[in-house]
Amino acid sequence: MTRKLLAEFDNRFNSVMIAWPHEHTDWAYMLDEARKCYTEIARAIISAGCNLVVVTPDAKETRDELKALESEKIVFLEIPTNDTWIRDYGPLTLEDSGILSIANFQFNGWGLKFAANLDNRVTDHILRRLPDIDCKDCLGTVLEGGSIESDGKGTILTTSDCLLSVNRNNFHSKKEAEDILRASLGATRILWLDHGGLEGDDTDSHVDTLARLASEDTIVYVKCYREGDSHYNELQQMETQLKNLSTPSGSPYNLVGLPLPEPCYDPEDGHRLPATYANFLITPHAVIMPVYGQERNDTLARRMLETVFSPEREVITVDCRALIRQHGSLHCATMQIPSDFVPMIIE
Repeated sequence: MTRKLLAEFDNRFNSVMIAWPHEHTDWAYMLDEARKCYTEIARAIISAGCNLVVVTPDAKETRDELKALESEKIVFLEIPTNDTWIRDYGPLTLEDSGILSIANFQFNGWGLKFAANLDNRVTDHILRRLPDIDCKDCLGTVLEGGSIESDGKGTILTTSDCLLSVNRNNFHSKKEAEDILRASLGATRILWLDHGGLEGDDTDSHVDTLARLASEDTIVYVKCYREGDSHYNELQQMETQLKNLSTPSGSPYNLVGLPLPEPCYDPEDGHRLPATYANFLITPHAVIMPVYGQERNDTLARRMLETVFSPEREVITVDCRALIRQHGSLHCATMQIPSDFVPMIIE
């Protein structure tokens, strides 16, 4: 049996990693606001019954910042970072016949857009603390965790804009990219989205901003209900593609269209920010979703997710208006790992 990328909705993911904002990240100009948001994310993760692993260049300072939280649920790893988007440079978990391992890919700052020399080594640092865990070395390939969704059975959902980006791997065809996904993640089916993308997104259309596998047969995606919105046509075309996708058994996916938030703009230069409700985190007992201070849309999106995930998981919300100032949201800021890894990390 070939090892496959574990699905995020797998209940073994009972721990979540975050990377703490510091003065040498792009958060420097709004550090207090960013840390307050990350504190609320940490609080939500612990409230969901998960262990929290905090990657930080200064464990003592960060421990002081989070002293109000349930300390026995938090592990601090002192590791230098460029930035906080650990979804894209953190460890990806694979499984083969119940045996877990880690895939370690190259991270180059979303196609050479930003410095990534420290972030690219974070998974290496973590692997040194997990000597008994097998590693699938994929350092010849650039791949970000936010660019792929898995059902845990060999299906990978991704976007062509990101995976075929010239400044990542310069794949010349989808087949070339598919061959890599098969070899590195055990993919047996690759589902491509060729439309979508949000204004202000630096990732070249990461799938975790657009469409998410909520189960083996359900996809939650971003739908634009406003015909005058600049995203309307692209998201309509993405929806058409989703309707034409099928599960491994040949059935159409159950599709749930979350509303695209009303436009959010940067208060400094006025550019549109990539707000999306699809950037939620699934844990064994809860779904943690971003909200943006929009009562109607926030409530509607929450109710939709409650319909998808209840009664097994409650829906917890975190105000992520600070996060989107740096063009990411809640899922981008987190990386789930199996709880079995945590005791080994701290030994």
